[in-house]
Amino acid sequence: MAHTLLKRILITNDDGIEAPGLEILKRAAEALAEEVWVVAPATDQSGVATSISLQSPLRIDRKGEHRYAVSGTPTDCVAVALRHLMKETPPDLVLSGINRGANVGAETSYSGTIGGALAALLLKIPAMALSQAFTDNQAVPWETSRTYAADTIAQLYRQGWPVDIVLNVNFPDVSVPKVKPLSATRQGAGALEDINVIERVDARNRPYFWLKIQRTARENDTSSETHQLEQGHITVSPIGFDRTNAEAWAALKTSLKRG
Repeated sequence: MAHTLLKRILITNDDGIEAPGLEILKRAAEALAEEVWVVAPATDQSGVATSISLQSPLRIDRKGEHRYAVSGTPTDCVAVALRHLMKETPPDLVLSGINRGANVGAETSYSGTIGGALAALLLKIPAMALSQAFTDNQAVPWETSRTYAADTIAQLYRQGWPVDIVLNVNFPDVSVPKVKPLSATRQGAGALEDINVIERVDARNRPYFWLKIQRTARENDTSSETHQLEQGHITVSPIGFDRTNAEAWAALKTSLKRG
C-alpha cells in the first residue's frame, strides 16, 4: 500500500487518548500518510455527540511529537487541531475512532466518535468515523479492525465522497477470516429501543442514577448498517447534518398550503 496516499492525517476519538482503538487507527494511518497527528480527549467522552465546550476553558497537554490530549470533547479536539495546532498545515483527512463498540442507527446521534467526524465536516475537512462492534465486553475483536482498517480507509479515500457528508464505518464482530466485503449501507433505525434510569444508593444513603441503553434483538431492514454488520460485512454509511425527512417535509408543505 502506497505510503504517500496522503500527506497528513489527523486522528481523534471519544474513548480517550489511551484507548486501544486509537492506537490501532494510528497504525493504520501511518501506513497511508507521511505525517499522522493525534489530538484526542484526555478522558473518556463517550456519548457526548457533537458537544462543544463553550462555558469552560480547554487545556492542551503535549504527549509527544504530533500527539496531544485535550480536556474536552471530540469536537473540541478537532477544533483545537484544525484552528490552532495544525492551522498552518491542515490535514487531508480526519479519522475519528476506532470506537470500542459499533455506532449504528439512532445511536449515531449520541456518538462522540461521529461527533468528531462531523466537526471536521463543519470545518471543511473530509472525515470518517470508525468503530469496532463487539458482543463480549471482555473479548473485543480488535484484530478485525487492525487487519482491515488501512485498506478500508484507502479504498474509500480513493473513490471519494460528497463534501457535505462523512463516512460512518463499522467493523463486524467476527474473526478476521469471517469478515465479508465492504458494504454500502443506510443508517437505518438501529437497535436502540429505550433509555432506562437505574437508581442506586451510595455509602451515605444518598441516591444516584445510571442511564442504561436498552437494545432490541435485530433490525429487519436488510439495507441498514445494523443488518449488514450482523451478517459479517464491514459497513459504510454516508451521514450528514441535514436530518430532514423528505417524505414528511413534502407532506407538511402540502398540508400547510391546504390550510
